[in-house]
Amino acid sequence: MITSKQRAYLRGLANDLPTIMQIGKNGLGENMIKTFSDALDAKELIKLGVLENCEYTPREAADALGEALGAEVVGVIGKKIILYRRSEKKKNRIELV
Repeated sequence: MITSKQRAYLRGLANDLPTIMQIGKNGLGENMIKTFSDALDAKELIKLGVLENCEYTPREAADALGEALGAEVVGVIGKKIILYRRSEKKKNRIELV
């Protein structure tokens, strides 16, 4: 579990991140969850978009992904979701104070 101070720090880091993928009408299938998991292993912090035609609200999608991936939901801002999961594979890990 991350603290509110750590969450704010991660949100600040995510400002400059591009949206790497979007969740659309197909929802959250196994392949999409695997792709997000691989991205978290490589980057630790990712930003996703939720399209209008998605069956989930951004908050519902964020909660479902957080649970499925074992990741922290850093924030949901409009149609964007920010997720964080510490990675043992990444060399330059994000250091949380």
